[in-house]
Amino acid sequence: MNESATQPSFQILPSSYRDPSGFIFEYNNEIYRQVNNSFKEDYDLFISSGCYETLVKKNLLIPHETITGSLTGDSKCYATLKPERIAFISYPYEWSFDMLKDAALLTLQLMKEAISFGLVLKDATPFNIQWHQGKFIFIDTLSFEKYNEKEPWIAYRQFCESFLSPLLLMHYTRLPLQQLQLAYPDGIPLTVTKSLLPWRSKFSLHTFLHIHLHAKISAKKLNKSRHPGKFSKQKLHNLVSSLESLITRLNPPEQKTAWSDYYEEASQRKDYLSHKKEIIQQWIEKLPDIKTAVDLGANDGEFSKLIALRGIDVVAADFDASCINNLYTEIKKSGIKDITPVIIDLSNPSPNIGVNNMERDSYINRTKVDLVLALAIIHHLSIGKNIPFEKAVEFFQRICCHLIIEFVPKTDEKVQLMLTDKKDIYAKYDEENFVSAFNKYFTIDAKEMIADSGRKLFLMTKKEEYINS
Repeated sequence: MNESATQPSFQILPSSYRDPSGFIFEYNNEIYRQVNNSFKEDYDLFISSGCYETLVKKNLLIPHETITGSLTGDSKCYATLKPERIAFISYPYEWSFDMLKDAALLTLQLMKEAISFGLVLKDATPFNIQWHQGKFIFIDTLSFEKYNEKEPWIAYRQFCESFLSPLLLMHYTRLPLQQLQLAYPDGIPLTVTKSLLPWRSKFSLHTFLHIHLHAKISAKKLNKSRHPGKFSKQKLHNLVSSLESLITRLNPPEQKTAWSDYYEEASQRKDYLSHKKEIIQQWIEKLPDIKTAVDLGANDGEFSKLIALRGIDVVAADFDASCINNLYTEIKKSGIKDITPVIIDLSNPSPNIGVNNMERDSYINRTKVDLVLALAIIHHLSIGKNIPFEKAVEFFQRICCHLIIEFVPKTDEKVQLMLTDKKDIYAKYDEENFVSAFNKYFTIDAKEMIADSGRKLFLMTKKEEYINS
């Protein structure tokens, strides 16, 4: 018998290779975490101290089940955990300012809780935090290790580069800087942050300490013969409180964009918005077993909220950081649990990055849903970004089974406004070519004019031969 056939079939996630304490793997389409023998002492303390139970009760940490035996057959396995599954994995460079800010404050809250149990966080990366049931939650059970008073907080620099640096830069520049975070996925180096911050930032005591002075000290070669003094729990608590105080006072960029008042303006068009909602509601009722959806060009989430009310998990995606931040703020206040807000530019969505370009999945690879809403967006892709219908439909067919898409004709005032300062090279931008391009991958189940706007909604289903492609 082939020996490999007797081994359990599991796959370690490409992002789970850095920590010798354990790893995340997939087994029979379920996600598990292995705890290695090398982390036994710290893990046992985390559980026996009551820290795990406390964090789960406070909804700060993802809960898990303990699985009997090893699913990997690995001799290094001490325990196997089955964490509660996250509906959609998002990354820090897809979050708005307030999302990153709340993730930072959650990390510091976890650190304070851990200290009280004689533990600390050994890493402080935003990749350990995910959006789950309407709030951020910590997902890395193996980040907690025993506190050692002879050592400073090992994750301090990582926290400053991954959380504090982008937040401070956005606060001072008044600009969204998600692309800068993508360029530095492991954190913006202190020296880079220091050079980009304005001079006046040095007058903030906490900013001076955590960025300017921190960068200066880190740039010096450490004296190998120097032994660090005691770093008491009180010192550690003061450090965390200082970071907390600084981050709490930071404010998001307040930019009025072209899309900030989109739905307010749309509601002024006679019957347009109400009829659009009515059509979409009727179509969704007829679709079979829709559990997941993506609202592309979600803006302030008007239609994301509409379908979330039906118990559908929705990813609300928009390239406008201000709109996503407003939606996030509303979700927090209202307690909506079924919407995940993310910043995505559909003309340049998040790519595969990291080691071997496999560590962090692209937005397209992470997005496999039952339904896509693409409302009032095709003209922005085709005319605003010069993306042909044929290229757009390739994107849509890769991520969904059903598609509700709005076609905006060239005669529409918004399209005409887009063409004001552009040469009209879009001879193929018409309904006939639109339908022809989408017919390659989709069948058109229904279409309907929205009030008297001239715009049409199309309900499409992916052709069977492309469903598993």
